[in-house]
Amino acid sequence: MAIPVEEAIAALSTFSLEDEQPDVQGLAVLLSSERYATNSPIEYSDVAAYRLSLGEDTKAINQLNTLIQEGKEMASLLYTYRSCVKALPQLPDSMKHSQADLYLETYQVLDLEMSRLREIQRWQASAASKLAADMQRFSRPERLVNGPTITHFWSMLKLLDVLLQLDHLKNAKASIPNDFSWYKRTFTQVSSQWQDTETMREELDDLQIFLSTRWAILLNLHAEMFRTNTVEDILQVLIVFCVESLELDFALLYPERHTLLRVLPVLVVLATSSEKESESLYKRVKINRLLSIFKNDPVIPAFPDLHLSPAAILKELSSYFQNFSSQTRLLSLPAPHEIPPRELQDYQRHYLILNHMGTIRAEHDDFSIRFASAMNQMITLKSSDSADNDWSRDIKGNMYDIVVEGFQLLSRWTGRIWEQCAWKFSRPCKEPPISDSQQNTTTFFDYEKVVRWNYTAEERRALLELIGYIKSIGLMMQHCDTLVSEALWETIHMEVQDFVQDKLDTMLRTTFRKKKDLSRILSDMRTLSADWMANTSKADPEQHSLHQETEEMRQNTFYPRPVAPTAAQIHCLQFLICELVSGGNMRKPGGLFGNSGSGIPVEDLKQLETFFYKLSFFLHILDYTATIGTLTDLGFLWFREFYLESSRVIQFPIECSLPWMLVDHVMESQDAGLLESILIPFDLYNDSAQHALTCLKQRFLYDEIEAEVDLCFDLLAQKLNEIIFTYYKSCAASTLLDSSFTYACDDGEKYFVKPLRFDAIFKLRRVMVLGRTIDLRSLITQRMNKIFRENIDFLLERFENGDLCGVVELQQLLDILELTHQSISRFLELDSYSLMLSEMQENLSLVSYSSRISSQIWSEMQTDFLPNFILCNTTQRFVRSIKGTHHSSQRSSASTGKPYFYCGSHDLTMAYQGLAGLYRDFFGVPHMFAVVKLLGSRSLPAIIRALLDHISSKITGMVPKITALQEALPKSIGLLSFDGGIAGCQKIIHEILTWEAKSEVKTEVLHDLKEIGSALYWMSILDIVLRQIDTTQFMQSAPWLGLVPGNDGQVKHAYSDSTPFTTLLSAATNAVTASPACPNPSTFLVMSKQAEAASLLYKSNLNSGSVLEYALAFTSAALDRHYSKWSATPRTGFIDITTSKDFYRIFSGLQYLLRREH
Repeated sequence: MAIPVEEAIAALSTFSLEDEQPDVQGLAVLLSSERYATNSPIEYSDVAAYRLSLGEDTKAINQLNTLIQEGKEMASLLYTYRSCVKALPQLPDSMKHSQADLYLETYQVLDLEMSRLREIQRWQASAASKLAADMQRFSRPERLVNGPTITHFWSMLKLLDVLLQLDHLKNAKASIPNDFSWYKRTFTQVSSQWQDTETMREELDDLQIFLSTRWAILLNLHAEMFRTNTVEDILQVLIVFCVESLELDFALLYPERHTLLRVLPVLVVLATSSEKESESLYKRVKINRLLSIFKNDPVIPAFPDLHLSPAAILKELSSYFQNFSSQTRLLSLPAPHEIPPRELQDYQRHYLILNHMGTIRAEHDDFSIRFASAMNQMITLKSSDSADNDWSRDIKGNMYDIVVEGFQLLSRWTGRIWEQCAWKFSRPCKEPPISDSQQNTTTFFDYEKVVRWNYTAEERRALLELIGYIKSIGLMMQHCDTLVSEALWETIHMEVQDFVQDKLDTMLRTTFRKKKDLSRILSDMRTLSADWMANTSKADPEQHSLHQETEEMRQNTFYPRPVAPTAAQIHCLQFLICELVSGGNMRKPGGLFGNSGSGIPVEDLKQLETFFYKLSFFLHILDYTATIGTLTDLGFLWFREFYLESSRVIQFPIECSLPWMLVDHVMESQDAGLLESILIPFDLYNDSAQHALTCLKQRFLYDEIEAEVDLCFDLLAQKLNEIIFTYYKSCAASTLLDSSFTYACDDGEKYFVKPLRFDAIFKLRRVMVLGRTIDLRSLITQRMNKIFRENIDFLLERFENGDLCGVVELQQLLDILELTHQSISRFLELDSYSLMLSEMQENLSLVSYSSRISSQIWSEMQTDFLPNFILCNTTQRFVRSIKGTHHSSQRSSASTGKPYFYCGSHDLTMAYQGLAGLYRDFFGVPHMFAVVKLLGSRSLPAIIRALLDHISSKITGMVPKITALQEALPKSIGLLSFDGGIAGCQKIIHEILTWEAKSEVKTEVLHDLKEIGSALYWMSILDIVLRQIDTTQFMQSAPWLGLVPGNDGQVKHAYSDSTPFTTLLSAATNAVTASPACPNPSTFLVMSKQAEAASLLYKSNLNSGSVLEYALAFTSAALDRHYSKWSATPRTGFIDITTSKDFYRIFSGLQYLLRREH
């Protein structure tokens, strides 16, 4: 039976596709880098439909846009150009006969690169000619064609900016003239056999002049501009446009502002270079305004690692333009390296992000709250079926305002990062700090001086924090693009319709009622953009004719329609507003909206100005995703092509890479506020890789980025695991540290661990790096399992290289490691700790009862403990004998492990080593507790059995030795004379005992007896510990087994047939199974049966035997086998004290001689 579609959709809607992974990365790499809204996708071909005579202007715009795109490709080629000469092979002396072939091969390689440079030379000449012709066309005094429009202005400025950047790159790249000199040399060698090389030589000379002349492109542009007609008017208009746009903050995106800053000094030089009207510029634009702009921005970003300085441009170009050299005020501007110290502090406060972080944090928090509130209102509006039209308009209008504010924030923040980088490149570090590892290094890369050593720890933190803000705001805005898109379109539609249908209607009936020319412009604006279908008040445009002034004005109402204007409509509206305000004369004094002679009231002029600036914002708002991608693109922080060339290296180490510097700063500082941002710098690699492929179009750059990312991510995973492991191990060590110890310390606070949060990192299953998805959680888990195994192996190896007294330290460190495992296991699926411990102890087999710990304990008891330790009767502890060792045990030196293999932090490690040192010089009850805990019930019986066998073997080994001592005794030893006294008796016994020849046998017997005694006392300590453990377990299990003390001191069973534990579970099982709502009663029945089995097991363990009793019985049985040899039965039934050679007589003699020796 088929399921209805509605039910299937309803069922699918119940599934959640969201996971718990937090957003700790920025936007993913965009699939498309095209910009369809800001640039007309049909090249403004629809402008002709509006009949505004903008055909020449539109054609020029399309031509300039094509040149701009080509110029960007040329600039990318120059920026990524790397010297080919470095890779050329050098022939040894033995192959000098192949010199001609080498020259030919070199020429063929370099000719390909030089052909690209020739293409750039030809293109810049063509672009300069077309730009000059375009300016000359619109700079004629008579008005032959409409224009230039604002869009046309921007195209001119952008093309001029491209030419400036090309010229700057040509001047900065030293590898280009180096390769050209080699190319010219090889051409001279190989062209001697060619014919008709004059044309090639001429091209070569032209290229040499082009490459060797500084600012050749701008000089060529100047020559083209003033070849046939002066262009001072259009240059002055462009300067006024740049100045007003910068002063009024007209540019929404930071690239537009940087473009204006870069081209403004060039425009000033070009406009002042003409012999006539050279001073007219400063009548329209006061020089103080130019000085203020140049002083506010002494450093302008040009390329990722190249910057421009207005002062430097003006000074360099003044030597080529004689008329401009008289502008002393402009030429007196200081270059970045010439700024006085007093002004330098002000620029530091302006450029360094650290000084603005308080304001940036407040802006970020305020915007995040208001954006989330606006999104909640949008969701509420979407869910409501019938919403009030005014309420809906207010919510969508508020959403539009917040999006514009978000773009402004992102543009301002990203622009600050660009400008700080440019400032850092212009002010390198003079004396880099030298660490211990760099004592032998006397030279540093220039790139290290501007990046690695030029950022303090506080500046790195501020930069990382700001990057996180940019990425988080961009991600937050991108996630809701589908939700806000309709609201943005409707709001833009409402803004346009409100202006053209209401405000323009009012202007037509009031201000422009008698001005036919201006009224025609207003009517054209309404014709090309008014949406009469959305108007609910007036049915057709005929009703919008002029009314009497006394007629009551009525507000129009519009249907909400998500129909945004096209790029052509916005282009035409801006042109008509300029025509309306300027009267067709863009060269009028006072600027565009200066109201100088326009005859438009101030209020109407203000409305026109506001709408004019909104129109330029509309294109970026409509291009929502692409604008966010542009504003959050921070890939420029990685590129360093200029410094690679100046340093003459293939690539810098990752310590010089700014993205890795930020990652390393987070890990080194272990700032709790930055740990969750540890992956943010990897977004910089994503951005730089995207830029390398789509903008620079160089695969080798992507390969270098990919190689660095692979290395950096491996280092990140390794260091991140170490940080996590160290933190949780420090927490475990601090928890297990005796509280009385910390209270007794004056600086006990250092043993407490500063809290850190890794929750967000543990949830990262999809980390996007260069288009690959990496499960960081799984990677951390794998490496964490490896670290635990390495730590266990290190502790076991450390114990194996020490004596038996180190068992307490081993138990403490393993307890810390186990608690660490428990803490991390709450977040990660680690392997079982018992499994890892068994694996590292080589004790995985079910039939194996031995392990590395048990083997080491028994080995130490055989080789060191039993031979060399003696019992101290006073303390009841085993201590090492001061008489020297009977058997020397060979131990290898303990290896030095990583710091986090001990107790995490250095302070906690020292504390635990101090506590463990208290147990280093003896073996007693604490050590036996550690042995029992480490061996457990599986390996402990094996140690006991081995120890008993050792006692048996010692007894068996003493038999021939005792026999030898018996044979050496005299045949008869009578009672000693009382008259001799103690000294006399001792002298007689010493003369009677003739054991001097048996000294070695005597010593071995004494040692064997000592080892047997030590083993038995070791068993007694073990028995004490086991009885204490059994008592503790009994006290814990007795209430559940129904055991109570009797009157005679014996344990009695309070329940005859069952225990409280089984009774409780049986009652619960019966109650649950009797309920009809029980889904699976068999589970509770199984639990009840398991409880009965557990009770029987616990009861059977109550009557445990004594280890000491068993050891004594075993020893007695071993002695019984040799009783007949050591203690013969007297024939008469009475002990013969004179001729007896029993063991007691041997033992007495040994004691006497031992005491005499001591």
